[in-house]
Amino acid sequence: MKYISTRGGVAPQSFEQVVLAGLAADGGLFVPETIPTFSQDEIASWAGLSYTDLAFKVMEPFVAGAVSDNELKRIIDLSYSTFRHRAIAPLVQTGHNDWVLELFHGPTLAFKDFALQFLGHLLDNLLEKRGEKAVIMGATSGDTGSAAIEGCRRCGNIDIFILHPHNRVSDVQRRQMTTVAGSNIHNIALEGNFDDCQNLVKGSFANQTFLPEDRKLVAVNSINWARIMAQIVYYFWASLSLGGPLRKVSFAVPTGNFGDIFAGYLAHKMGLPVDQLVIGTNANDILHRCLSANDHSRHQLIHSLSPSMDIMVSSNFERLLFDLYDRDGAAIANLMEAFRGQGNLVLSNEALGRAQGLFASHRLDDESTLAVIRQEYETSGYLLDPHTAIGVAAGRHCRRDPAVPMIALATAHPAKFPEAVKKAGYPQDPPLPHHMADLFERTERFQVLPNDMAAVQNFIADNISQ
Repeated sequence: MKYISTRGGVAPQSFEQVVLAGLAADGGLFVPETIPTFSQDEIASWAGLSYTDLAFKVMEPFVAGAVSDNELKRIIDLSYSTFRHRAIAPLVQTGHNDWVLELFHGPTLAFKDFALQFLGHLLDNLLEKRGEKAVIMGATSGDTGSAAIEGCRRCGNIDIFILHPHNRVSDVQRRQMTTVAGSNIHNIALEGNFDDCQNLVKGSFANQTFLPEDRKLVAVNSINWARIMAQIVYYFWASLSLGGPLRKVSFAVPTGNFGDIFAGYLAHKMGLPVDQLVIGTNANDILHRCLSANDHSRHQLIHSLSPSMDIMVSSNFERLLFDLYDRDGAAIANLMEAFRGQGNLVLSNEALGRAQGLFASHRLDDESTLAVIRQEYETSGYLLDPHTAIGVAAGRHCRRDPAVPMIALATAHPAKFPEAVKKAGYPQDPPLPHHMADLFERTERFQVLPNDMAAVQNFIADNISQ
C-alpha cells in the first residue's frame, strides 16, 4: 500500500513514511493510493468479532507489511486495554431506530482515544525500530491534546508539545492535559483561538529549522493518516451490531475538523452499506454552509459551548475534496490556494452534487444545543454532552428514511462539559469517573505564550530532551 498527497506534488510514500511525516511536503494530506474494499460476505463474516479482532481486519490492508501482523495485533490490544467498558464502543438505544455510539470510555473520556492510543503505541514501535527520536507538535480545540498526551506519555522516544487556545477549553479538558506529569510533556496555552494554534503547527511543519538536526516533527492531530485509519473501525463495529451489512445504517457526527466523519466516508467506500452521513456543526458552520449553499467562506470564529468544534478551517475536508474532484491533485492545490488567499472556496456543481448524495448537514447554536440536552434527558433519561447533542439533533433533522437506524456518535462524556450540562437544566455537575475523581486537586503545568511563531518555536527548542 502506497500513499499519495491530495495536492499531487510528492512521490508515493510508504505507510511508515506518512505516519512519521503527518503532512505532505507539498502541503497536502496523505490518502491511500487505492482504497481497500471488502465484499458483503466478508463483512458479514465479521459479525461477533471482538472490537480488537475487528480492528485488525479493517486496518491490516492499510498497513501492508510496514508492521507485522503479530506487531499490529499487539499494538491494537495495548491500545484498547485501558478502555473502561468491555464492549469498547457500546451502543445505547435512545428512541425508535435512534442509537448513540458511546466513544468516551477511553482514558480521557473522548472519541480521540480510539485513534491516539493506537497512534502512540504505533509511533513507539516505528521509532524504536528506526533508532530515532521525534517531537510531537499538535493543536487542540479541547480533546486531542489530552488524548495525545495520554497515548504518548510512556513513549521514551518522543517529546510532546500541545497548543491549546488559552481560556477557550473547558476546565476538565485543560486539566486532563496540564496535570499529566512527565519531563517529555509540555502544554502551551496560546493567546488566540484554535485556528491560530493550528496555523502555528502547520507553519512549524513547513519549516523545521528550529529543531536540532537529529529531530523532526510528527503530527498527532487529525491530519495524521493513522488516526483516520483507526476511526474507520467503529463504523464497521456499529453497523455489524445492528444487523449490517444486510441492513443499511446512517451516522450523525458532531463535526469540527472533518476527520471523524471522513473515517465514516472511507468505511462506506470500503463496502459498508451507509445510507447517510450527517454533519452536525455549531455556530462555526463552514461545513454546513458549504454543503447547503456552496458557501465555504471563512468567518470569524465564535466561542461556543461545544469548544472542540470551534473550528473554522476543517483540515480533513481536503481529503473529501480530493475524491469529489476525481483525485485531481492539481485541482485541489488550486482550490486550497484560492481558499488561503481569498478566504473562500467554491465547489463545482458536479463536486457539490456528489457530496450531497451521501452527506447532509445541520447547524445548531448554543441555545438550541442546550434545548436538545434538556429534551433528551427529560424524554429518555440519557445525558448528552454538547457535542453529542449537536450530532443527535442533526441526525433527526436530516434523516430521510425513518426505517434506517440513525447512529449518533457520542464523542465525549458529559462530565467534560459540566457548564453546558448545568445550563441545560441538569441539577449538578455530572460526576467524573472514579479514575478522575481527584482531577481538580492535581497540580497543573502549562506555559502561556503569545500568538507568535518565534515565541512558540523558541520554547520548543529550549525544552527538547537531550
